Amino acid sequence: MLTILFDGIAYGMLLFVLAVGLAVTMGLMNFINLAHGAFAMVGGYITVLLMQRLDVPFLVCLPVAFAGSALLGAVLERTLYRPLYSKPHLDQVLFSIGLVFMAVAAVDYYVGSTQQIIQLPAWLKGRTEIGSLGMGHYRLFIIAVCAALTVGLQYILAKTRFGSRLRASVDDQRVAAGMGINVNIVFLSTFAFGSGLAGLGGALGAEVLGLDPSFPLKFMIYFLIVVAVGGTSSITGPLLAALLLGIADVAGKYYIPKMGAFIVYSLMIVILLWKPNGLFVRQGGKA
Repeated sequence: MLTILFDGIAYGMLLFVLAVGLAVTMGLMNFINLAHGAFAMVGGYITVLLMQRLDVPFLVCLPVAFAGSALLGAVLERTLYRPLYSKPHLDQVLFSIGLVFMAVAAVDYYVGSTQQIIQLPAWLKGRTEIGSLGMGHYRLFIIAVCAALTVGLQYILAKTRFGSRLRASVDDQRVAAGMGINVNIVFLSTFAFGSGLAGLGGALGAEVLGLDPSFPLKFMIYFLIVVAVGGTSSITGPLLAALLLGIADVAGKYYIPKMGAFIVYSLMIVILLWKPNGLFVRQGGKA
C-alpha cells in the first residue's frame, strides 16, 4: 500500500511539472494551448537523442531539454501564438491541435515511430526497501526535482516583481503597458518558461511514461484533467489535482487493472460536479 502511494505521488509530481505550463498559459495568459504536450515531447527527444547519439550524461541532458523547449516556445510565441491571443478560444484550440498533428508527423518522419529507451545512470536504477515501503531511486529523484521546481515556481509567481508584472499584464494589458511594463516580453518569458517546464517534464518522464511520436496525443487528456480539476488561478490547485490523479491512476491499475482509466475519469467527474470551476478559483469567483 505504501509503495503504491509512493509511486502515485511520484507519478503525480511528474504530471504536475508536465501540465503546470498549460495551467499558467490558460489561467494567467487566457490562452488555450493544446499543443503543450508537443513541447514535452521535444524535451524527451532532446534527452534521448543526446544520450543515444552523443553519449551526453543524463543530468546534463535535463537542463538542455528545458532550454531547448523554452527556446522553441519563445520562437513559436513570437511568430505564431502572439497573433492568436485576441482570437476566440475555438481558433486557439483548432490552431494548437493542428500544431500537435504536425509535431507528431514530423517526429515520426525524422526519428521513427519506435518507442525510445533511456538508459538511466546506475545510481538511479536501484531500489530501497524500508519495511513495506519500496522506493525506486528514480522516482525519489523525480519527487525531489519536482518538489524543488514547485517551490521555486510558487515563489516566482507570488513573491517576485516578475510575478506581479505578469498578474498586472493579465488583468489589464493597457494599464500595465501604461505603467511601463513590457507586456509582450512578460508573455514571451512566461510562455517560454512554461514550454521549458514541459520539456523538462518530458525528459524526466521518458523512462516512466514512455516516449514515441504519439506522446502529445496520448497524454493531452491528462494535462487537461489536471488543469480542469485543479483550476487555473494558482499552481496549488493543479499540484493537488496532479497528485490525486497520479495516486488514483496507480492504485486503480494495481487493484482494478481491468477498469483502466475509469477510476481517473470517475474521480474527475465527481470533483467537477462538486467544484465546477476547479479546486481553486480566483478570489471573488464562485466556489
